[in-house]
Amino acid sequence: MTTRPPLVLTVAGSDSGGGAGIQADLKAMLALGVHGMSVLTAVTAQNSRGVHGVWELPEEAVRAQYRAVVDDIGVHAVKTGMLATAPLVETVAELLADTDAPVVVDPVGVSKHGDPLLAASALESVRKRLLPTATVATPNLDEVTQLTGVRVERETDMRTAAEAVLAYGPRWVLVKGGHLPTGAEAVDLLTDGTEEHWLRAPRHDNRHTHGTGCTLASAVAAGLARGLAVPEAVREAKAYVTGAIAAGFALGEGIGPVDHGWALRR
Repeated sequence: MTTRPPLVLTVAGSDSGGGAGIQADLKAMLALGVHGMSVLTAVTAQNSRGVHGVWELPEEAVRAQYRAVVDDIGVHAVKTGMLATAPLVETVAELLADTDAPVVVDPVGVSKHGDPLLAASALESVRKRLLPTATVATPNLDEVTQLTGVRVERETDMRTAAEAVLAYGPRWVLVKGGHLPTGAEAVDLLTDGTEEHWLRAPRHDNRHTHGTGCTLASAVAAGLARGLAVPEAVREAKAYVTGAIAAGFALGEGIGPVDHGWALRR
């Protein structure tokens, strides 16, 4: 009998263009040797040029999907992405609080193209209900500002940003510094308030980076499901995403996706 791979559940919105959201999550999970499962929170009409429409699912549909998977199949890690509204954030937070598995929270606020994916009215629910469930929270710099008001303009500001996010209760926070003008390196900070891990990787001159945040959070969840400690899971995830960014390809007329299968074709 074939050995069952680790099980990872993504709770997120869809991307009809296939570069981000549920589609990116499942591709990354497959590439990293885990079995991906999904709870759809919203449907987006999306392509390389932006988000053209969003339709949230009812809370009962999200709850039913989650319970169907977790109660029968089980789960070794959960990743959350686009949750869209306060009622959906509250619903997912309630489900996560009752699940005995590590949780990676990607507090998605806007798309790569600048389109809003989280209602302003949902921010307090993210702060007070969702972040306390997180084993690892993975905000980018815009999401840090949206959640905490802290603006990161230089590398040294990332420590202040991490402290502000940790105040809401996640065990670890990974502040993603990819948008910082730090020259040849992309710098992230992982910390639990005691340990600090500064993660550096070459910055690739490639505009096709759609789905980077979804992919990184999914890769971290895959590592946790395989039993890795948080620092090791994050380190492996950053290496995977760095390769995916380097291999990102043009798609449509706008920003193309990272290449989730790059390592499979080496």
